[in-house]
Amino acid sequence: MGRIEDKPSRRAFLGAGATMLVAGLTAGCEPGSAQPGRDAPAASAAVSPTGPHQAGITLPREAQPNLLVVVADVDDGAAVGPLLAELGEAVRTLAAGTDARLLGLPPGDLTVTIGVGPRLVRRADPSLPGTADLPQFSRERIDPRARGGDLMVQICAGDAVVPPIVAAALLGQAGDRLRERWRQSGRRGSTNPVNEGLTAPRNVFGFIDGIVGPHTTAQQQRDLWLTGPAPVAGGTIAVLRRMELDLPRFAALPVAAQEAVFGRRRDTGTPLSGGTIASDPDLGAKTPDGRYLVPADAHLRRAHSTAVGVGLMLRRSYTIDEPAPGLLFISFQNDIRTFTNTLTRMDNGDALLSFTTTTAGASFLVLPGFDERHPLGATLFR
Repeated sequence: MGRIEDKPSRRAFLGAGATMLVAGLTAGCEPGSAQPGRDAPAASAAVSPTGPHQAGITLPREAQPNLLVVVADVDDGAAVGPLLAELGEAVRTLAAGTDARLLGLPPGDLTVTIGVGPRLVRRADPSLPGTADLPQFSRERIDPRARGGDLMVQICAGDAVVPPIVAAALLGQAGDRLRERWRQSGRRGSTNPVNEGLTAPRNVFGFIDGIVGPHTTAQQQRDLWLTGPAPVAGGTIAVLRRMELDLPRFAALPVAAQEAVFGRRRDTGTPLSGGTIASDPDLGAKTPDGRYLVPADAHLRRAHSTAVGVGLMLRRSYTIDEPAPGLLFISFQNDIRTFTNTLTRMDNGDALLSFTTTTAGASFLVLPGFDERHPLGATLFR
């Protein structure tokens, strides 16, 4: 269905290398059992890059503390299928620790997640999910080079040295077939318990982030993974947004005012309507004098999936220092409207947005999983 017919690659596939490390986890980012002051790479559990979904999205459920995202364009003369297949094979050898380009470092809990942008998806089949570019929203100051792109490479690891080394290996593999647009590194803080088996970190504003999402298998089947058409089944849609944050102005607010912006308690993460951190907020709850406990312009209310009328999105936020203090926001969902409808509603009265300026944005079809016999991208590109 709608594949791009590319010319055969002039580059041979990388060798399959040694047998993959066996991991009890199927995908995702996790800091493993490393403790402060110990050798994090050696202590981190290996994560298999193969399976029905790419690693770096759901499991392990707790994302690694270090991330590097690279957004690039594919040269018009490049054969997309062979390029993706080579990158996937390189991911396998890097995750296995058998690739000399690791420079002797153990990969630890390395995960790499690769997505293709709307231009390439439209070339493959304009009827597929992932063909829509992100619309423009308010409070954006995005240079043309930082809007959109053909390829997303998300690299997560417990060891902060690993992501840039892996990025150099993958970009070297691609050679002149890729032109880098922008890259962003980020980190996550310590995590807080939310529910049994689920934790979430604090964001740069000091609030627990990523509490709500498609965390159960049923929720992920409904709201996260694409179930069809066949070429994209097992994939998902990723949205990237890099934001500068007005930290001094937010920090100057009294704690109660900060909590009113988010709609949650800063210390515990519980909704202002009461309950526990995992409780669904009671958006109709009011004070005796008729005021909403969760204010009308609170982020929790404006972005609530039921209020917006969309599914859940799996959200990840990483603190950044460059080019300015802020965060890199990443969401995964099986319908781009989950994000666009939510942000449209936030544009119309979310108190949190007044502290943000978006400086980069893009959406990508995260390709289905792959293995030794089924190369990355083979369902879409030849």
